[in-house]
Parts: sequence; C-alpha cells; structure tokens
Amino acid sequence: MDSRREKKLTYITIGLIFLLSGVEYAVILPTIWRFLQTLDAAPYFLGLVLSAFSLSGLLSGPLFGHWSDRTRSTKKIILFANIFEIVGNFMYLMGYSKWLLLSSRLVAGIGAGVSSSIFGFLTRSTAPEDRATVFAAFMACRQAGLVIGPAFNIFLRLCDFHLGPFVINKYTAPGLFMCLLWILLQFVVVFLTVDLPPVEKRKARDGMTRKNQEEENEKSLVEDVEESDEEGKPLIVSQELMGSYGSVVASSPPRNTTLNPNPSPHSPVSPAEASGVFKNFSISREFLREEVIVLLAAQFVTFFNQTALETMVTPLTQKYFSFGELENSVMYFLGGVVVIAGFLFVRWLSRHVTERVILAIGLCMCNISCIWCLIFLAKPLGGFAWQLTEFIIGVFLQILGLPFVSVAQVSLFSKITAEKTQGFSQGIRRSVGGLATILGPLWAGGLTENMYVMMGMMTVLLVLLTMMLVYSYSRLVEPAAQEQMDNSENFN
Repeated sequence: MDSRREKKLTYITIGLIFLLSGVEYAVILPTIWRFLQTLDAAPYFLGLVLSAFSLSGLLSGPLFGHWSDRTRSTKKIILFANIFEIVGNFMYLMGYSKWLLLSSRLVAGIGAGVSSSIFGFLTRSTAPEDRATVFAAFMACRQAGLVIGPAFNIFLRLCDFHLGPFVINKYTAPGLFMCLLWILLQFVVVFLTVDLPPVEKRKARDGMTRKNQEEENEKSLVEDVEESDEEGKPLIVSQELMGSYGSVVASSPPRNTTLNPNPSPHSPVSPAEASGVFKNFSISREFLREEVIVLLAAQFVTFFNQTALETMVTPLTQKYFSFGELENSVMYFLGGVVVIAGFLFVRWLSRHVTERVILAIGLCMCNISCIWCLIFLAKPLGGFAWQLTEFIIGVFLQILGLPFVSVAQVSLFSKITAEKTQGFSQGIRRSVGGLATILGPLWAGGLTENMYVMMGMMTVLLVLLTMMLVYSYSRLVEPAAQEQMDNSENFN
C-alpha cells in the first residue's frame, strides 16, 4: 500500500472517530435529563453527569498526549482509549441508578481524552499552512455526528425490549447503540490506520528519493558520454583539466546522506529520540507566554459558555415550550447543520485570512449572542411565537460563532507551541477545555432559575477575552512571522 493511500485511509479513520464522538453526544444529551428524572435525580445532578465526562477527559488528555509524544504510536493509543468508550457506554445501557449513570460518563470520558494524541498526530503530519484547513475538516466531522445523531434518536426512542437482564428503552438504547459503534470502530482502526511519519521526515524521504534518482541519471549520462568519447580521448591529459597542479587528485568518497537510505515510514521511535523529545522542555517557558495564555483563555471561555448554554437549553425548552425528546433532537439536528455550515465556511476562509482574523470574527459573534441572550432569554417577552424566535436567534448565533473560535485557536496553538511535544501541549489545551466543560454545566445547572446571573457571567468572560485578544493581537502569529515583523520594526 503506497503512502498516499495509507494517509487517506488513516484520515478517514480519524474522521470516523470525530464523527462517532458527535453522534454519542447527540444521542445521549437530548434524553439524559429525562433519564435522570426517572431515576429521581435532582436538577443539579444533570450538571454533575455532564461534568463527569469532561473531568476524566481532562485528566486523561495530557497522559495520552505524553504517551504519543514518547512513542509516536497513535494507533495503539486509539485502540486503548476506545476500550473505555465501549465499557462506559455499556454501563450507560445498564441504567440501574443515577450513580451508575454518573460512573458511565466518567469512564467514557477517559476514552475521549485521546483527542489530544490525535491533534498532536495531525500537527506532526500536516504542513503549517494546511493545518487550519485540516483541523476544520475534522471538527466538521464531529458536527456531522451531531447532525446524524438526532436522526438515530428518532428510531432509538422506539426501542422497548430486553437484552438478557437489561431493559432497552428510549433512555438506555443510546448506550447500547454507541457501545456497538465503538466496537466496530476498533476493527476499522486495526485494519485501516497506520502511524504516519512527521511531515518533515516524509518530505526528506521523498526528496532523498528524487535526489538518488537524479544522481543515478547523471551517473548514467556521464558513463554514456565517456563511452562515446573513449576513442577521442588524448593519451596525456593536462593537469589543469584534472583540476590539480601536479598533485594526486583524491577521489571523493561516496556521500552517505543517511544511515538508512530506505527508512520504513512506520518504524518506531528509537529510545534516544524518545528521550530527547522532552529534553530541555520547560512548562513555564512553553505555556506562560502571552499568546499561549490568550489561546488557552479562548479555549476555556468558549467551552464554558458552550456547555453552560447546552445545560440550560433542555430545561429551558421544557419550561417555556414543553419540548420532549423528539423536539430536542430536531433542535440539535438544526443546530448541527448550522455548525457544519460554519466549519465549511471557516475551512474556505482559512485559505484567505489568518487565524487571528477568524478568531476575532468568532468572538464578535459570541459577544452579540451573549448580549442577546442576556436581554431576551433571561426573561422572555411576548407570546409563544416571539419567545421561540428570541430563543432561536440567541442560541444559533452562539453556535455559529463556535467554528470560528474553535478552529482558529486550535490551529494557532499548534503553531506557537513546540512540535516535538505537540501531543502533551494539545493535552494541556484539552484539559483547559475539560475544566471549562466541568464548570460550565455546574454553573448553569445550579442557576437555571436565575438566568441573569448565569448569562451575566458568560458575557463578562467573553468581554474579558475580547480585551485580551485586542491587547495581544500582534503576537497571535507563527513564530517565523513574528520574527519577520520584529525584524522589520527594528529595521524601520
């Protein structure tokens, strides 16, 4: 199998992983509130269950990232992480108590931490100029799962049968469904995924192949010329023509440009190379930089606001619009369509403008959305139709700004942090997002009856992030571009 086909199949598998993570979210979130109500859970318990998934992902993300930096074996890590997804969803279908439900999301969240390894892998295997486009495509896969998920929920809510000692109904069916999908994914990963080499090594290997071919062609041409001129060569050759004045011309030794002229693209990392990955690595020097702090703050605020909004959406629609599982599934479906359109637009826009421009556009949308929700959703005005319109505008503005902020900060973060420790760095970034997805549901779950306080905090965080972006805007570029800007300023 050639390297291009291997890369294509590997990317397809990664796209499926993101797709299934979106499907899992979409089939569980619309029904989990009603499921908890059947288990006599208090409203705050919804925030606990949603936060449990993020808590375990927060802890496992840096560990998986560190593992991938050490071994560069992402395939093995994915297979290991999927086991937690399988077990967690199996626990979910058991559904005996609210504490088992909480534990099931805690276990499944460990498997979700593998995204840090995947983003590190994608950073190493893509060129910087293509990174925003690639990240946008894979993030769109997750949103496609969010769109497809509600369609599955329409059929899953009709389930009513027994599987041995377990009752499969509209609440436990999502656990069974996702358990089967993650099992199928294991086989896909085994047969289709390979550990691609870093983009620099791949380019070097391709360049070496071309260089060897050129040298062989040149050598063949010289031999042909020598053979054709053999009869016309003089018996005594001038020393000047030989490039020497009476001295013996030393033959140049063959150039050995590499110890392994035909390296295997999937050879494991040597112990020396693995130990050198974190040599001279300093957490403070890597992460306590102005531009890194801004991007981590963008990660935190975006996920905090997103999960807070998602937590309060289902109780809000039940309170004001009497939405059930079907209506919520349709709502998430339409929201997913909007987000996919946003990711596709960002994918196109990333070819024409820089990531910091995309980040600024996304933050403007999110600020407008939060101010709208603070004014109209905290205390809805008018009749049913007007209240529904207010709700749709506020929520869909928020999710429309999400692709801009998400893609821009992930792509920029991969460029301004060290590539050798990219898995660990992406794990730290994911942990910051995980902390936000823990605090967001807890904040919203306890304040569903006090929307002014809940939405006010979301608005304050966005305003602070916008001020940080304005102050550090000039530093949100690649290090090479930053050096060029600094040199031009010094020259002027």
